[in-house]
Amino acid sequence: MWAILIGAALIIGGLLLLFSSALGRRPSDPHQKPQGGSTLEPRRQGLRFLGISKNWPALAVIAVGALLLVVGGYS
Repeated sequence: MWAILIGAALIIGGLLLLFSSALGRRPSDPHQKPQGGSTLEPRRQGLRFLGISKNWPALAVIAVGALLLVVGGYS
């Protein structure tokens, strides 16, 4: 039973760790697009924030939590 509870807590903690970079940013200021109109999308952000190199600690915590859930489910 404890393995399941700790596994669930680790998965939730890992998700919060993943989302902390997005939640910690300040909201975007509206700016004009080159094609016209305004947008809230950040300028030149790219997809680097989704890379494994920046998110590996959170992914490791989620993996350990999932492993504990599996172990707890079979015992």
